[in-house]
Amino acid sequence: MRPRRILTPWVLMAPALAVALIFHVVPFFRTVQLSFTDFRLASGGQYVGLENFGALATSDVFWLSAGNTLLYVVVVVPLLVVLPLLLAMLVQPKIPGMSFFRASFYTPVIASMVVVGLIWVFLLKERGPVNWLFQTLSIVQEPLPFLTDGTLLLFSCMLVTVWKGLGFYMVIYLTALANVPGELHEAAQVDGAGGIRRFWSVTVPSVRPTMLLVGVLSAIAAMKVYAEIFVIAGPTAGPGGTVRSLVFTIREVGSGFDGQVGYAAAMSLVLFVFTIGLTVALQKLSRENVEA
Repeated sequence: MRPRRILTPWVLMAPALAVALIFHVVPFFRTVQLSFTDFRLASGGQYVGLENFGALATSDVFWLSAGNTLLYVVVVVPLLVVLPLLLAMLVQPKIPGMSFFRASFYTPVIASMVVVGLIWVFLLKERGPVNWLFQTLSIVQEPLPFLTDGTLLLFSCMLVTVWKGLGFYMVIYLTALANVPGELHEAAQVDGAGGIRRFWSVTVPSVRPTMLLVGVLSAIAAMKVYAEIFVIAGPTAGPGGTVRSLVFTIREVGSGFDGQVGYAAAMSLVLFVFTIGLTVALQKLSRENVEA
C-alpha cells in the first residue's frame, strides 16, 4: 500500500516531466554545449572555448540588439504594470454593458500578431489615420515617420506590445481586485480618503503581489520580443537593422543552412542570463518594498 502511495504522484506527473525534459531541459543543455563551439549546419563544429562570448563582447550588432531589448523592457514593463491595473479598475464595476468593454479590451490578446501588426502599419504609415489626426489637430505640421525613423519605429513596436498585452494583464488584475475586501475601501472612505488616496493606500498594497507577477511576466515577454519587430519593421528590422532585438539577431544569425549556430547559442545563453538576472532583481525589489 505504501509503495503505491509514493509512486502515484510520480506516475501522474510523468507526462508533464517528460514534456519538460524533452522540450526544455535537453534543449537548454544542448544550447549551453553549442555555445562553446563554432557549430554550423553545413560544416559541423568544434570546441572553441569562450571564443563566441569574446566575439559578442566586441560585436556592435550584439550591443545594439541588447540595448534595444533593455530599452524595450524599461519602457514596456512599467506601462504593462500600471495601465492594465487602471483598466481593470475601470471595468470592474458590475453594471449592465460592462462585459462588452471587458471583451473588447481582451480581443487584441487573441488576435494574430500578424493581423495586429498589419493594422498598426496601416494606422502609422506616413499618410495613415494617425498622422492625418495629428495634422488635423495641428499637433504636427509634417507627417511623423513612424515606420521609417529608427527611434520612432522602435517605440511604435513598443506601442503595439503594450496595446496587445493590456487585455491579458487586465484579466489578471480583475482577479486580484475581486479579492480586495470592500470593507477596506468603505473604512477609508469613512475616514475621508478620496479616490486617489484609496488607490495608493488600499488598492496598490492589496494587489502588490499581482503587480510583481505582471512585472515579471511582461519583463520576460519583453526580453523575448520578436514578432512585433518582424511584422512592423520588416525582415531587416527597420532602416539599417536599427530596431533589432536580441531574439531577432539570434534568429538572423543562427538560421539558414550556413547559420552560425554556436554563435547564436552563445547569444541565447547571454539572453537567458539577462532574463534570470532581471527576474531576480524584480523579486528582490518587491520583497524590499513589502518589508519597508
